[in-house]
Amino acid sequence: MLLDQGQSDRYPGNRTRGNGMNLGEMKCGESAVVTAVRGKGALRKRILDLGLTKGCRVTVVRSAPLGDPFELSLRGYRLTIRRAEAAIVEVAE
Repeated sequence: MLLDQGQSDRYPGNRTRGNGMNLGEMKCGESAVVTAVRGKGALRKRILDLGLTKGCRVTVVRSAPLGDPFELSLRGYRLTIRRAEAAIVEVAE
């Protein structure tokens, strides 16, 4: 996900540590494994409750016409989530 400086400040979860990538940066057809879920509070709990936990394989199935939200395939089901929310999930290929 390419953001200008102003947008990056509004979504601090879009910044990744090291050379990692976050789930919100993935493109259609890409697949990766969840390595960590950052953040705290209700959003982190919701993400974990939806099944996005460490070690889970995730594939981006499709994206809305303007890019947000996007549909993921994981654990035998489909999940639609906003890219800003997905940004707290770190993934690796």
